[in-house]
Amino acid sequence: MSKTPPELKDGYPMRINKYLAHEGIATRRAADELVAKKKVIINGRVAVLGDKVEKTDKIEIVGTTTTKKLLYFAYNKPVGVITHSPQLGEKDIQQSVRAKGKDSEMQDVFPIGRLDKDSSGLIILTNDGRVTDRLLNPDYDHDKEYQVRTLDPLRESFRKTMEAGVNIEGYLTAPCAVRKTGPNSFNITLTEGKKHQIRRMVAALHNQVVGLERTRILNIRLDNLKSGAWRPLQGEELATFLATLGVK
Repeated sequence: MSKTPPELKDGYPMRINKYLAHEGIATRRAADELVAKKKVIINGRVAVLGDKVEKTDKIEIVGTTTTKKLLYFAYNKPVGVITHSPQLGEKDIQQSVRAKGKDSEMQDVFPIGRLDKDSSGLIILTNDGRVTDRLLNPDYDHDKEYQVRTLDPLRESFRKTMEAGVNIEGYLTAPCAVRKTGPNSFNITLTEGKKHQIRRMVAALHNQVVGLERTRILNIRLDNLKSGAWRPLQGEELATFLATLGVK
């Protein structure tokens, strides 16, 4: 289950790029660019990279006269598409989305979190930096659900072993919820996200993942969204999602 996020007070003093992300002004990378261009002012002084701010500091952004429209989408990542940092000849989510979405809105969003190249399923696209910090911060236990297929049939003890935690290279995974959906398939809900975690957990139990799809993040569900397609998050669905993250 998801925990209610703590207030930002536990994060102060906070790096200026993280602060701007929390406030929904820019992603951390974009915030660094604003600082490098001398467009961020802290208490009347031009900010420099690495500056930290207190909750009471006055932060100004030079040249911002309009309020950015915050956008949120659910995207079904196909197998073979890279989430971040594609190598030569590879295509990432932003390239794929921008090629299909000619409207200006889709040019501004970025993916939150990762799914490896051989996995598919739900990714949140947004231009709201606050969501990035809240959704990926390991201090918050946010539910993510996956449907998994394995090479070999699942052993009788598989579910209980997975739910109790699996030792992957010296790290014991947190308790999780597992439901067998077939001889070679199961559904798993995690509240953490180590690199290739599900694949490594299954490998530690002497089996191999041959198909992995993320079907849910918090209250956002993939449902019947076609591979490579996206839909806007809005109304009660979006309100619940942001409230769970503690984003106002």
